[in-house]
Amino acid sequence: MFAAGTPDSGCARPFVGTCAGSMKAVTPAAALWGLMGLAGVAYVVIVARRIRTQSVYEPDFEDWLFHLLMPLAAYALLALSALAASSHADEALFGVGAATLLLLFIGIHNAWDAVAYHVLVNKPDRKT
Repeated sequence: MFAAGTPDSGCARPFVGTCAGSMKAVTPAAALWGLMGLAGVAYVVIVARRIRTQSVYEPDFEDWLFHLLMPLAAYALLALSALAASSHADEALFGVGAATLLLLFIGIHNAWDAVAYHVLVNKPDRKT
């Protein structure tokens, strides 16, 4: 493990063993991250086609941003984190966390946007 002639104080061995052990735990999860990232990218492509072909509403920049661009960035980050997990575990975990938070914020925004649309724009006519 250490080159010939280098001093070994014994402190590095537990650290290296801990890092190697954590990599065994991160690497199987990385396969799931990669599959989720690729599935998400494929779903964003499907959503893009559906948004372009529908004729009920003309999407504005905010719709393109929160339904296509930001989810695409989050899912791509998730897939790239899976690729980086074997060599850079800490950075890959930060990437997974960032992608998760981004998807959470996108979901909250889109849910709020849907409620606002149904309450403010799509009001039923009430005659009382």
